[in-house]
Amino acid sequence: MADVAPTNSMDDIVALCRRRGFIWQSSEIYGGINGFWDYGPLGAELKRNLRDAWWEDIVRADLVGPDDKPFDVVGVDCTIIMNPKVWEASGHVGGFNDPMVDDKETKQRYRADHMWVREAQGENGDSIFVAIQLGSEDEAMTAWNHYDQENRLPDDIHNSLSKAVKKILGGAYTFKDRPFTYLDVDDDQRIHVIGESASEAGTLTEPRMFNLMFETFVGAIRDEENKVYLRPETAQGIFCNFNNVVDTQRVKAPFGIAQIGKAFRNEVTPRNFTFRSREFEQMEIEFFITHPDHAGDGGLTPSDWYAYWRDSRYAWWQSIGLAGDNLQLREHDRDELAHYAKDGAGTSDIEYRFPFTAPGFGELEGVAHRTDFDLRQHAEHSGYGKKMQYFDQERNARYFPHVIEPSAGADRGTLALLCEAFTPTPDRQGSKYVMKFHPRMAPIKAAVFPLVNKDGMPEVAESLYKELRTDHPVQIDVKQSIGKRYARMDEAGTPYCFTIDGDTLSDQTVTVRDRDTAAQERIGIDKVGAFLTEKIGG
Repeated sequence: MADVAPTNSMDDIVALCRRRGFIWQSSEIYGGINGFWDYGPLGAELKRNLRDAWWEDIVRADLVGPDDKPFDVVGVDCTIIMNPKVWEASGHVGGFNDPMVDDKETKQRYRADHMWVREAQGENGDSIFVAIQLGSEDEAMTAWNHYDQENRLPDDIHNSLSKAVKKILGGAYTFKDRPFTYLDVDDDQRIHVIGESASEAGTLTEPRMFNLMFETFVGAIRDEENKVYLRPETAQGIFCNFNNVVDTQRVKAPFGIAQIGKAFRNEVTPRNFTFRSREFEQMEIEFFITHPDHAGDGGLTPSDWYAYWRDSRYAWWQSIGLAGDNLQLREHDRDELAHYAKDGAGTSDIEYRFPFTAPGFGELEGVAHRTDFDLRQHAEHSGYGKKMQYFDQERNARYFPHVIEPSAGADRGTLALLCEAFTPTPDRQGSKYVMKFHPRMAPIKAAVFPLVNKDGMPEVAESLYKELRTDHPVQIDVKQSIGKRYARMDEAGTPYCFTIDGDTLSDQTVTVRDRDTAAQERIGIDKVGAFLTEKIGG
């Protein structure tokens, strides 16, 4: 494995987010609630910048496909609560489950398919192996491989531990086929698997499947007839409105439908700050393409469109500031394909190396060829039948179009921007950290400072501030020393600061300070607006 650059401390990033008003624990004054987070003023701007950039570059942009022909993407905004039959048709009611394991001693709950074991020492000197929770199965296997390589375990211990790892990780997939237990791992070698915080083995339950959808009720009576769900994804609202969009917008395949919205999953173990939350926001595209049977007459194949969206989405994340080694594009193995995929259907993840996944990666966006699964399901379950098909006037034919789905997480994207921007600066005077956001993402684009709060400088600063704020999010600050004000803006990620000083009153110039380099130059006060627009855009 190639050397990986050291990652920043997640604790430091979380502390800065709280201190500067990026992200706070939801309902913190009441002790918070696990898996829910609030965005403060800077975080709300950062996340809005991400969403706005996605919408501008997907829905409002002039997009051209791999055949150099333009295509349309239109937007929708669907409800969080839908008819529960939607989720029966999509497979979420029957199949949207995670395997859950409870520790009867500590009352903690774990994802069975996200567990690994670490070595510990028993009271009598025996080696014991403790089940711990990681973010994903990939993470678990990465940790195991790293542990094995680093420690060069003896063969007998390696074989026993490997068996324990496979049994824990494999439990979710073998549960339906044969009994599952954590305790039958080479007892002769006195290896036992116990819960992370438990004092003895034998307290972990068998896995049981746990539906991730939040349930609620509509109307006055709380019974099965009135039970509904908070949507676990935004995609199904798009599929349900497919025929409405076709009828009202005169779109022609290939075309896309985009949506940004909240989704909810009752995660067994929300963890890693905002990475795995119970309430989160998605940015999804369902891109409807010609049926594969019609691709031989000069049209593009599903593989062509899949490759187009995979590569363009990867390039987009790079364009907004994730252009370093922490971003990667990973194709799924065949055994990772989702239920709606089939042979030949491509799936890939755009992944970011977060501090809590290093040296591994965590998913930012998935790009999948969903085939025609969803439209067929809704056509069958809703009774709409052929109305859910696309009518191709050129071919005089009806068919269910195939779908390429780029599905991104707005919260994970925001977290990746925060982690990538976070830059310790121990040698810089005043600023312990600098948030080096891409200018397009920066919550505050510029700050205006009077050097001192007298001698007419505040009035000039106020005038410049009012001029700039008509086009950009700008702040003005007249308190504390100029060094402390610079440091405050560095931690907010503000690209430029304009300082009004004594020379401004005489020669009509201001000092411009660059966030990343701390370099300063002087420009005319009448040039500030054009300077900022050129650097920031807009």
